[in-house]
Order: sequence, then C-alpha cells, then structure tokens
Amino acid sequence: MLLFLNMVRHRNCSWDFMEQFKSYLISSKLADEKKAGFYVSWVTSFYRYCNRSLDDSITTEDIERYLKRLSKNREDWQVKQASEAIKLFLFFKDRGKALQGKETLESSDQWKSAAEEMKKILGLMHRSYRTEQAYIGWVRQFYRFAKGRSPYSLEGKDVKDFMTYLAVEQDVAISTQNQAFNAILFLFRHVLDKRIDDISEAVRAKRNRRLPVVLTKSEIERLFAQMSGLYLLMAKVVYGCGLRVRECLQLRVKDIDFERSAVTIRNGKGDKDRETVLPESVKESLSAHLQMARSLYEKDRENNVPGVQLPYAFERKSPNAGKEWAWFWIFPAAALSIDPITKIVRRHHVYPGVLQRHIKRAGILTKIPKRITVHTLRHSFATHLLENGYDIRTIQELLGHSDVRTTMVYTHVVAKNRLGVKSPLD
Repeated sequence: MLLFLNMVRHRNCSWDFMEQFKSYLISSKLADEKKAGFYVSWVTSFYRYCNRSLDDSITTEDIERYLKRLSKNREDWQVKQASEAIKLFLFFKDRGKALQGKETLESSDQWKSAAEEMKKILGLMHRSYRTEQAYIGWVRQFYRFAKGRSPYSLEGKDVKDFMTYLAVEQDVAISTQNQAFNAILFLFRHVLDKRIDDISEAVRAKRNRRLPVVLTKSEIERLFAQMSGLYLLMAKVVYGCGLRVRECLQLRVKDIDFERSAVTIRNGKGDKDRETVLPESVKESLSAHLQMARSLYEKDRENNVPGVQLPYAFERKSPNAGKEWAWFWIFPAAALSIDPITKIVRRHHVYPGVLQRHIKRAGILTKIPKRITVHTLRHSFATHLLENGYDIRTIQELLGHSDVRTTMVYTHVVAKNRLGVKSPLD
C-alpha cells in the first residue's frame, strides 16, 4: 500500500512539473496553448520510451535513439518539434536549478551568466548566428548603460530610459531601436523571468523615409569593368539574380538549374525559399568556376575534411550529405576555417566582408558619386526590371519581399518621369 501511494505521489509531482513546463512555454511566448500541449506530449513520450523518471539524467544518445525511432513513422516536422520539445524541457529543468543562488553572485558574473543563458535559449529557438551576435551586443550596451547594476534589479523604467537614450543621444534609426528593444525584451522574458511594463513614454527614433541608391545600366557596366575573376562573377550573380549578399554566398551546387535558367534561394530572409532567374550571360563563366570549385571539393574529400555545414535537422537525418557535391558551396572559401557554432574545422563559403570590400573599391575607382555596396546591385536589379516593364508582383516574388509595399519603393527611383511633369525652367 505504501509503495502504491509513493507511485501515485511521484506521478502527481511529475504531472505538476509538466504543467509548470507548459506554463513556462506559454508565458515566455515560446509556444501557444496548443503547441505547448504538443511539447508536453513529446516530452512525456520520450521519458516513457527511455523508461526514466523526470529526475533521472538524460544523455545525448538517449535523445538521438528516440528521434531515430520517431523518424521511421513520423513526418520530418514532427521529429523536429519533438527535438525542440525535449531540448527546451531539459533547459527548463536545468534552469530551475541554476537560478538558485544566482542573485548572490557578483553583478558582473550575473551579466555573464545571463548572456550565456541567452545564447543557449537562442540556439534552442534556432535563431541565426547573426541574431545571436546582435542580441548579445545590445545586452552589453544595456549593461554599460545600467553602469553594471545587477540585471535582477532592473525594471521597465530602465528599459524605457535606455530606449530614450538610443533615440536622443545616439540618434539611431527606428529599426535599430526596435532591434535593441527586442533584444532586451528577450533578456527580460527568457532569462530574468521579468515583465517589462509599458514603455510608450520612451522617445521613439524618427522614421525617416530613405530611397534606395540605384546605379544606371551604364554605371553597372563601369563598375564591373573595374572588377575581375571570382568577385566579378559574384557581383554579376548578385545583380543578375537580385540576391542579398548572404543569399549569394550561401548558394549550393544543387541550387543552380542551368537548363531551366533558375536559381533557388533556400532559407532566405524570414526562413523562406524562393526561385529567381539565372542570367544567360553568366552561365559559361559560372560553369567554368564550378570546375575549379570541384577541385577544392575533391581535395577536401581526399583529406577527409568534415562536410560543409548543413541546415538544421538535416545533418542528423543525412549526416554524410555535407560531403556530397550537391551540397558544396558555389563560392567556397580558399582556406578551411572554424565553424563559430560547432567549432568544427571545415570548408566555409567566402566571407561577406571580402565581397563588400571588392565592390566598394571598384565603386571608388569608377568615381561614381554614390555610396555603392553589394545591396546597391540588388536595388538596381529591381529598378531596372521595373523600367523594362515588368509588373510589381513579379519583382516582389523575385526579391522575396513578404509585403508588396517594400517593393513599391523602387517606383520612386525609376529613370523615367512617372508623372510626365515638365520643369518650368524647360
């Protein structure tokens, strides 16, 4: 009878803890009511499969074994959701222990601990490495603004004052201020377990309307005349396909379809896929470049270099896919480097700053009195299509804009006089 009562008591404690986990997911905005319920189901199923109690320790091998079994009769998105649920639960469980005694640490150690915890939860939520860097950067600025006070002593008023400081003294753009607020909100919500009160009284940054810098077709030709080799090809691909710089750099061999004259952009901005046009004029030089990239690929295989980085969850499903030619970078870096996330030494793509420098240098040599960046080529792609009579919806799809109003800005910079207005001087 005593054993039975202990089993019932243990089951009730486990249920209470799972309810706390569910409440944490909802209150932290990690999942809505419905999704949180699925997360609890996955975690329960996992512990039942492992025949473990919630107090028992869990290994990576336990998780991999469960997910492998799950992948045999479940969809990919379900396996991914189960993986997220288990990792979030383990984070939640460990976090409860870690929170004990944190407020007794020195203030600087509290901030370091908060930053590490923030990195961990950003990884669990599959935020990009760039987002992680940006958010941690804002936390550092907030730390300096708070003059090293304990993060647990900060309130909504401190956030409001920081937003005002950015707008008034730093004169940041509204998008920069919004990013800063999102980073601090993430810190309060997911790390400090604190709510931010209304900050509507904070001074908001000015929303200035900026027209994009666009080059004429003759200026594009002059720019390209100052470039050569690999970086000329990359510049042509950016302009000819209307790509963002990272979309160009992260192209894989399988993303280029020479027969259909199409380029597929995977995991673009907003984690969206799209298809754009492959210019006929770059096909020959791109094919020749791929032959050189192939020699790098074969060299890596001979030296048994780890495969290239793969999208989330795909590496677990197909662990050797990174060593396949189809997944190799179109624009691989000349040297191996350390992956900043996994710390694995492997072949990465060309570093973004290198292409930026080559285009900036070419712009200076042309003596064109405009601020020329890689993104200027994307702006020029959209504007020239508009001037050639293509409709705004087609251009929106090629650019990957979620809102047509973003694409409409190019109607203000076309070369033709839209309104047919004649100056009184003429």
